[in-house]
Amino acid sequence: MSSVLELTRKNGKPRHRGKVKVATITLAHGGGGKAMHDLIDDVFLEAFDNENQSPLEDQARLSLADMTALGDRLAFTTDSYVVQPLDFPGGNIGKLAICGTVNDLAVGGAIPLYLSCSVIIEEGLPVETMRMVARTMAATAAEAGVKVVTGDTKVVERGACDKLFINTAGVGVIRAGVDLGVDKARPGDVILVNGLLGDHGAAILNARGDMKLTTLIESDCASLHGLIDALLTAVPRTRFLRDATRGGLATVLNEIADASQVGIEIYEDRTPLRSEVKGFCEILGLDPLYLFDQHPELAELNERLSRGKEEDPAAAIQSLFRASDPSGVRYIFVGSSPAPPSPEWLSYIKKTGKFQTVYEDNECMILHVLD
Repeated sequence: MSSVLELTRKNGKPRHRGKVKVATITLAHGGGGKAMHDLIDDVFLEAFDNENQSPLEDQARLSLADMTALGDRLAFTTDSYVVQPLDFPGGNIGKLAICGTVNDLAVGGAIPLYLSCSVIIEEGLPVETMRMVARTMAATAAEAGVKVVTGDTKVVERGACDKLFINTAGVGVIRAGVDLGVDKARPGDVILVNGLLGDHGAAILNARGDMKLTTLIESDCASLHGLIDALLTAVPRTRFLRDATRGGLATVLNEIADASQVGIEIYEDRTPLRSEVKGFCEILGLDPLYLFDQHPELAELNERLSRGKEEDPAAAIQSLFRASDPSGVRYIFVGSSPAPPSPEWLSYIKKTGKFQTVYEDNECMILHVLD
């Protein structure tokens, strides 16, 4: 999917678009031939339909004049999304990818404009699942006022990825006079939270396991650029914004404190938490201020641990979390991806006395690292 829409006409007629004629994604759909073009036509071009992608080239071509009319600096960001299950209460991986990248631009004070969409698909993924994700991405992008203008498609063998990985990059324009930064907090500043904490992380964890909770917890995943635009208009002296995703609110506060060299007080009675999320965290022994659904460093460490490449798992986990988590709240999520934990490692951690299992099912284990 070099560029996801082709309006090129041949002999005065629109180019005929192919159709996928099988139910699941095969390796042929990533091989560069007719099967791949049919997938791009039928799934991605059908969803992402705008004039910036014509003709179909290896890059999108954007108007500098249009962008400079909105501000004096460009903002550029990229992020990858690996979440299970792909579909969860309140959204799916496609909505998460669009909202996450739009928000990463918006919290820098940028007006989000253009996105890319690159997918890595595991062989065997149902075509309708990919179609659903693409349509959700298109609808979410339209609601946010951004355009998906380029992308790429890869298909890998079964087991080489977990169903579907998505990378989205985004370009936006920062308005003149806006200068936000994590190092700009000052004593006396007030930190505001725009909504309830922990909903997204709790929704993912609940959808992932066999908790069988009677109360449905939905993800609050949403594009925040409209809210941020209104905030910056009303309070132009705002110093810093952040979309508190992986690591939760507490990790963001630690980053502010470290970069700005300030202390931050948290008033527990003023921290907005849904009663269902508080109850969910109490069941699992989790701190809702640290709820997350992704953590790249943790995923990498989990892979090393699972493959027996760490001689002292507790020390490795403690080292990772203490670097960004002075409060000492440390958890590791052990799942079947990217690799199932070895029986030897599981046996080892139970003997060390350095871990407390706070939740376990046939899909994952949540461990608290003890001091």
